Amino acid sequence: MGEVVNVLVAFAVIVFLFRWATSGKDSSDQRTAADALGFRPKNVTQEMVDTISHMFPDIPADNIRYDLLRTGNVELTTNKILERGYLDAPPAAYHTLYPRAPVSAAALAGAAGRGTTTATPAKPKDTLISRYGLNDRAQKVEEIKDEELGGKAVWEDSAEKREASLKERKAKMILAARQRFLAQQKATDAT
Repeated sequence: MGEVVNVLVAFAVIVFLFRWATSGKDSSDQRTAADALGFRPKNVTQEMVDTISHMFPDIPADNIRYDLLRTGNVELTTNKILERGYLDAPPAAYHTLYPRAPVSAAALAGAAGRGTTTATPAKPKDTLISRYGLNDRAQKVEEIKDEELGGKAVWEDSAEKREASLKERKAKMILAARQRFLAQQKATDAT
């Protein structure tokens, strides 16, 4: 009977030591985060969130951070977005553990560069006409026929001639698109 008691006490000590050794690695904050979220969150840096936000500006940052907390890997989260087209929204427990940070002036400037609306004035966007230097040709109202746009290009002898031909075809396409847009605007204004 004495040997059975010794074995039970030894077993209880071993179980106690095992629980103490394994629970000592988790801090109380991580334990509560794991309990609230249902998984042990991985380490996520702001750089990881920014990387994915720059690739997919339409995905909310909270959804990105929540998925990164689950996976801990930028590639896995990116693949999930590419396969599904979206990321799951975080649960309410996420927002209690990771409250939204106040928006800084640098973040507002970055958002203005991505095209989102902010309170700061944004600089006017350049148009294709100005980007390709077609301002003079756009003011001359020359009619470009659809036959001139389509078809195959003639293969030129030198690379410079091919490049010039390509630039001219681009210019004609841009000017024709502008003509169609202006005609469409006139039609809507008339009605």
